[in-house]
Amino acid sequence: MSIFDELKGKAEELKDKAADLIQENSEKITGAIDQAGDFIDEKTGGKFADKVDKVQDGAKGLLDKVDGDDQAPTA
Repeated sequence: MSIFDELKGKAEELKDKAADLIQENSEKITGAIDQAGDFIDEKTGGKFADKVDKVQDGAKGLLDKVDGDDQAPTA
């Protein structure tokens, strides 16, 4: 077994662990995404609210994809 095979195995292992952690904490992560967006909106006076919302939707979409829930993110 080459070193690259070992590294590939470790990378797969880490990916699986990360996916498990995301699945276990998806509600907390979604809440943190919302809080971060609200904080930015508050500090900028809502000047970039449309851009912040797009980033939030993208982050939630990625979270759903990793979480195995391929539904569209909710606003």
